[in-house]
Amino acid sequence: MVTRFALLFIAACVGAAGVGLLLGSHYAALGALAVVLLRMGLDHWRGRRLLVALRTDALQALPQRGGDIWGELAQRIARMRRDSEMQLRQSEARLKEFLVALENSPNGVVLLDEKGRIEWCNQTAATHFGFDAQRDQFQSIGNLVRDPVFAAYLASGKYDHEVVLSMPAPASLPLKLSVQVHPYAGNRRLMLSRDVTAVEQAEAMRRIFVANVSHEIRTPLTVLAGFIETLQTLPLEEAERIRYLNLMAQQSHRMQTLVSDLLTLSRLEGSLQPGSGEWTPIHALMDYCEQEGRALSRTLPHAQGQTLRFEIRWDCEVAGSQTELTSAMSNLVSNAVRYTPAGGCIDVIWQSLPDGAAEFSVSDTGPGIAPEHIAHLTERFYRVDHSRSRETGGTGLGLAIVKHVLQRHGTVLKVQSTPGKGSTFSFAIPASRVRNGRASGTNLNAARQTVDTISTSLS
Repeated sequence: MVTRFALLFIAACVGAAGVGLLLGSHYAALGALAVVLLRMGLDHWRGRRLLVALRTDALQALPQRGGDIWGELAQRIARMRRDSEMQLRQSEARLKEFLVALENSPNGVVLLDEKGRIEWCNQTAATHFGFDAQRDQFQSIGNLVRDPVFAAYLASGKYDHEVVLSMPAPASLPLKLSVQVHPYAGNRRLMLSRDVTAVEQAEAMRRIFVANVSHEIRTPLTVLAGFIETLQTLPLEEAERIRYLNLMAQQSHRMQTLVSDLLTLSRLEGSLQPGSGEWTPIHALMDYCEQEGRALSRTLPHAQGQTLRFEIRWDCEVAGSQTELTSAMSNLVSNAVRYTPAGGCIDVIWQSLPDGAAEFSVSDTGPGIAPEHIAHLTERFYRVDHSRSRETGGTGLGLAIVKHVLQRHGTVLKVQSTPGKGSTFSFAIPASRVRNGRASGTNLNAARQTVDTISTSLS
């Protein structure tokens, strides 16, 4: 394709040559022909220069503007080249952003080619499956994940559901992964993995919890149903009738206590963390624990003759929920009373620690706890001695409540025990939640009023 100017120029040259020949002027004809040939040679040279520049990627060396067709063509090609390079850079930037988003995904992402080889995976997937993102690139996924369930799932081609795999994890429980494959771009596949270990554990705990609750409630219900049937069908003497009614009252109280503890746990798990604006004198908490402990000691046959000593070594106030703290502290005292035999000794102490925190401890001379049981004591319905716990009226939820209350107040339960010698349960309230008490007289009056408030709210 040539420009209109070039066509006119060539036509003029040819016309001039023709006229020169007709008029017999050979020199004019030869001059016109030479001009035409020179023009053609110049166009050929410029075309070759443009072709060489394209082959050697040296368009920038050509003049930016030109008055002929080759200059305009070079300019248009350079512009198209710049636009193409800009689009390529933008596409590369978007691809990098997309890969960064996938890399930061909480789920594992693996891209597989048509043959099931790993084209790319994020660090989450590498952690889930034990991959090396660089070394294992283009390795077959079937050679790296050898779970038979996964192999059958991948070979089936039916990816409308997830499969749960158990992957080994060093120094911990096996990792539970939910894996699903999504086909794309023909036979390529996108594999997503999700850590469901916590979900699986929660589901297992839920099943155990429901089974335990059902068992705990079924036992007193069976006893109540049997006594009611006996009272309805058999003529009983007054002494027998009173005895049966007392046993029925004990079982109904046991169910009521169990339901109350379950509601307490539910409330602790679903409520906001206690603030630091509510201050309670430690005398109030200790007085309530002492009243509850001595009352329980008088009612339990095996606890006759126990020695209970309560000591406050630091007169202070504690920030948090007074109802929750009282529940946790009285639970620890009640457990000590229940499991300490007649003639035993229980020491309940509130004291300061060097870092400004305050420690509450309950020490008893009971049977003690074997080391293998200590880590499980705060689990719901966990009992070291099932028969002894039921005899003393325990629900198996007391220490679970204590654990939740302490967590909400920034501390944990510590247990020290020696079988045959006794146990010590303690926790330390952080220094940020403790302050020095006011004048002793004010403290004691406030303590008595708070004890009455706590007793009313807990009942």
